[in-house]
Amino acid sequence: MDPLKKKFQEKSAALKVEIKAFLKENGNTKVDEVTLSQVFGGMRGVKSMVWETSQLDAHEGIRFRGYSIPQLRELLPKVEGGEEPLPEGLFWLMLVGEIPTNEEVQWLTKEWQKRSDVPAHTFAAIDAMPDDSHPMAQFSVAINSMQTESVFTQRYAEGISKHDYWDPTYEDAMNLIAKLPKVAAYIYRKVYHKGNHIKSDDSLDWAANFAHLLGVENKDFQSLMRLYLTIHADHEGGNASAHTVHLVGSTLSDAYFSLAAGMNSLAGPLHGLANQEVIKWIFEMVESLDTTKPSPEQIEQYIHDTLAKGQVIPGYGHAVLRQPDPRFMAQKKFAEDYIKDDDYVNIVWSLFEIVPRVLGALGKVKNPWPNVDAHSGALLVHYGLKEYTYYTVLFGVSRALGVLSSLCWSRALGFPLERPKSMTFDAIKDLVKN
Repeated sequence: MDPLKKKFQEKSAALKVEIKAFLKENGNTKVDEVTLSQVFGGMRGVKSMVWETSQLDAHEGIRFRGYSIPQLRELLPKVEGGEEPLPEGLFWLMLVGEIPTNEEVQWLTKEWQKRSDVPAHTFAAIDAMPDDSHPMAQFSVAINSMQTESVFTQRYAEGISKHDYWDPTYEDAMNLIAKLPKVAAYIYRKVYHKGNHIKSDDSLDWAANFAHLLGVENKDFQSLMRLYLTIHADHEGGNASAHTVHLVGSTLSDAYFSLAAGMNSLAGPLHGLANQEVIKWIFEMVESLDTTKPSPEQIEQYIHDTLAKGQVIPGYGHAVLRQPDPRFMAQKKFAEDYIKDDDYVNIVWSLFEIVPRVLGALGKVKNPWPNVDAHSGALLVHYGLKEYTYYTVLFGVSRALGVLSSLCWSRALGFPLERPKSMTFDAIKDLVKN
């Protein structure tokens, strides 16, 4: 048994015993009251999931196993001479709750390299899709096509004990994460670079090799990808993509089916697709104003014009956060260190100064601050990734780290099929009346 799997087995077995004893004594304790506004409002804020890998606080932002993003940038292992954390280290942390050593992260990098071969029929499935298919549609098809590789499906058919479901799920998670950069980069090169694909470089870490496969040979871009793939990895369990993976996984669908479903959820404009909407809006503003160096007055007027059309300012506002998204601030710090003179970066910073003031003055917005999507596009554009319809695929590669580590935990702890109770409106009216 590999060292990460063995550590996960020990951690999850101990917690499963603890939870069973805890529920025996406290299972009837009430933790929340649900209002009709929550019933009709997308279950907003209803506490009804266990999600070990991260937790979102309205004022502190996301914490991975208790660690903030600034702490992770300091504590997680890095490449020699690098400033940004390796996503391998975050996956290790989310899976077993421990900051890994450099040696452990190096082992995980090599392990993912060994598992990274993509079946030929997956590339054939991607090639069979029209180039104008949205990259997220191609990504979802590719993940589903790899389901033929599922260790869980094979072991389940052989009659595995339910107590061991976590083991093949771990194998599927490791295999799937290892393959995702090659699959995602293949889609990018097919759609935007006429199928001129690039051979993998196994001397590089997971994120740096992804950057190489995309065709951006730049050390700073490798650093950006390490940061990007770390900060987008998880955002507690209630967001749409994470909850979708959890829900589908609760049916005992394997990691491939579950992740593909989560990626379809991520592709919605109210979720992950928002990252392409931000830079699209900025491009439209630049074109409308005919300058990449707009004045604050021009930017503010364009904001007002957008709002007057009944549209939102993309990248601003968040369902939970009540402060600037720490993921936005991490990207801002990266830009200050590497590309502070970039025109699009400076537009993003101007928006950061202006949009919260404008939205706050309306008196209708609980959180006028930027979220993670407000900055990422400008960074990617600087390094040549201007094809914003692809951005959600990058998000999806990162999000796989969190949702698949959580799927391992769901199987290890024996979580049941998720099955909430629904009501008709007539039943709700009778309930209120009586």
